[in-house]
Amino acid sequence: MRIYDDLTPWYRLIDPPADHLGEATAYAHALTGSVTGPAETLLELGAGAGHNALFMKRQFRCTLTDISPKMQALSRELNPDCEHLPGDMRSLRLGRQFDAVFVHDAVCYMTSMEDLAQVAATAFVHTRAGGAALFAPDYVRERFAETSTLLTADDGARSMRGVEWAWDQDPADTRYLVEYALLLRDGHEVTAAHDRHVEGLFSIAEWTSTLERAGYKVSLIERPLDEDGQTDRVFLCQK
Repeated sequence: MRIYDDLTPWYRLIDPPADHLGEATAYAHALTGSVTGPAETLLELGAGAGHNALFMKRQFRCTLTDISPKMQALSRELNPDCEHLPGDMRSLRLGRQFDAVFVHDAVCYMTSMEDLAQVAATAFVHTRAGGAALFAPDYVRERFAETSTLLTADDGARSMRGVEWAWDQDPADTRYLVEYALLLRDGHEVTAAHDRHVEGLFSIAEWTSTLERAGYKVSLIERPLDEDGQTDRVFLCQK
C-alpha cells in the first residue's frame, strides 16, 4: 500500500492530524471511564502516523506499535515523548499489560475472521484485569455503503487533491476496497498516484462474538464522525 510506503511524505496532507481531535478525545474519555482503578497507560495497536496519539497522550502514557517503519518514523516526529515499538497486531507479545488498549482503523486490514480473532487475542493479553480496550473500525457490515470523499489539503508549496472511494466488489465475502486517486503538487511539479487498499468487513455480531471469545465484556458506544454531529458506534471492551 503506497500510502504507507513511497507516499508517506504526503501522509499528513492525506490525513491531517487536526482531523482526529474530536474522535481521539471521545476515545480517551470512553477508555478512562471504563477502566477500574488508574487509567494511565495505553497501548495502541496499529498506531500509524500517531495522529490519534497526538491527542490521547494528554490522558495516557502511550506505547505506539505499528508494522510500517515509515509510519512509525512519522509518529516519532509528532510524538517523541511516546514509546514506539515495531509489531504486527496479530502476533505482538510485549510481555506486559496496560490500563487501556486502543485499535483504530488499522484493524480494517484484517480481512478474515481468523485475522480478527488474532487481533482480539493480542489486545486481551495486553489488557490488565480491570482494564479496557476500544476497537474502532471504519465500517461494520450493517452500515457499509459505497462512498466517495473529496480530499484536499495545502502545505506551503505542496498541495494534494484526491478522491477516496470505498466500494464492495463482492458482498458475499468479508472484504471491501478503498481506492485513492491522488494529484500531488510540489512547487510546479504535479504527479498522479493510485493506491488500492483491501479491507475487512464484518457484522456487529461477528465483531461482538470475536471479542467476547477473547474474554472481553463488550458494549457499543457512539463516536463522532463529522462536525455536523453524525455518529456511529464502536466497540468498548472491559476485562
